[in-house]
Amino acid sequence: MNRKKLQKLTDTLTKNCKHFNKFEVKCLIKLYYNLVGDIIERQGVVNGLDRNAFRNFLHVTFGMTDDMIMDRVFRGFDKDNDGCVSVSEWVYGLSLFLRGTLEEKMKYCFEVFDLNGDGFISKEEMFHMLKNSLLKQPSEEDPDEGIKDLVEITLKKMDHDHDGKLSFSDYEQAVREETLLLEAFGPCLPDPKSQMEFEVHIFKDPNEYIDM
Repeated sequence: MNRKKLQKLTDTLTKNCKHFNKFEVKCLIKLYYNLVGDIIERQGVVNGLDRNAFRNFLHVTFGMTDDMIMDRVFRGFDKDNDGCVSVSEWVYGLSLFLRGTLEEKMKYCFEVFDLNGDGFISKEEMFHMLKNSLLKQPSEEDPDEGIKDLVEITLKKMDHDHDGKLSFSDYEQAVREETLLLEAFGPCLPDPKSQMEFEVHIFKDPNEYIDM
């Protein structure tokens, strides 16, 4: 991408981006085209970051390993559901993913956990996610029973209107009381350490020499 095009794209995305400044947006655009360039070398023509490349990025950069959650994070970024993350979806997605407010993160996590998109997190959805994210430990007992118990405990703590499923307002109220419940059903946000490492690595300006 030539400098003029990059500048124009940077300006456009910075205008609509809440949490990154112009320099950071430019760094993220460059990273995006590096990642897309790698796919082009392998496959030829592409429309953006496909599911595999995106999941690979989440795995390598943020240590994510849960297939179901990574798939849901991909859907959270891919707003137009075309199977690829475009450069604008990439910048806006990372803005929330890395620096979103609690409100933004709650909406995002709830969408990740609401597997069928009906506006509720059902017992079945909780069961699937918890079964997926908890380590399979060999034991004599039926592991499913333990997970069912965990679902019941979680519902008791989070289901404020006692209808047997979590609406967004149930979830929001629970998270406001106890922030750790934000990722109750699986890690779908970067942990602070990998977030910091990513930002330090990506947002470095070659023109700024800091005297140590």
